Amino acid sequence: MYQVDAFTHELFKGNSAAVVPLQHWLSDAQMQAIAVENNLSETAFLVREPDGAFHIRWFSPITEIDFCGHATLASAFVLLGQKLATAPLVFRAAAVGDISVARLDDGLLEMSFPNRAPEPVENPPVELFSGLGSLPQTVLKNRQAWFAVYEDEDQVRQLAPDLSLLKSLAPLDVVATAPGRQQDFVSRYFWPANGGDEDPVTGSIHAGLTPYWSQRLGKTQLLALQASRRSGLLHCRVEGERVFVAGHAVLYLQGTIEV
Repeated sequence: MYQVDAFTHELFKGNSAAVVPLQHWLSDAQMQAIAVENNLSETAFLVREPDGAFHIRWFSPITEIDFCGHATLASAFVLLGQKLATAPLVFRAAAVGDISVARLDDGLLEMSFPNRAPEPVENPPVELFSGLGSLPQTVLKNRQAWFAVYEDEDQVRQLAPDLSLLKSLAPLDVVATAPGRQQDFVSRYFWPANGGDEDPVTGSIHAGLTPYWSQRLGKTQLLALQASRRSGLLHCRVEGERVFVAGHAVLYLQGTIEV
């Protein structure tokens, strides 16, 4: 098992993920138990398929997750860094299909996601507003989360949500976002129903944030900051029906699981 800090150059920043390359699948119960034991945002399990792609599954300490960006970045970092595979890589997941990962000239690892642009919502649930404790400018939604759009970065940073109310919005999570001062946009991600209180850096939600901010700002390449306590930088771009999200990663540990 490898533990990696994703979307950062620095140890103890970004979002931690465990990566467990397997020859054959463990049982669902074993994989969930390992994720609980790790107690990280996600633990990714990988099995190489006959065509060379890697089937990937992601588990939070609570449940299996349909789509996780930072643990995919961490997995690519491990496979390439440990010389278990060569770039470009392809990860295969039931809910999102194939995710290709390329190594860019500047060392960034760039993932190709489906475009999951959110749609405006006319009557958002009251629990969303009560749970956030601050009225957003706009509310949108995609298949993963409610999007609460604020006027400025400080409003997002100052949120102190009531997580019990946000949990009632399950199965959807909640992302708060605003224009950034030094980056194109900032966000914070709350997911008490599916993983924990606040996710440090959430690659998957940028499949929705990037097309929204791309259209609003009139640019196809954007730099994003997830303004959690650990924080992380995401290099994003849109090309039609694909959203590309890139970042750096750092190895924290490697070891052996005894099961």
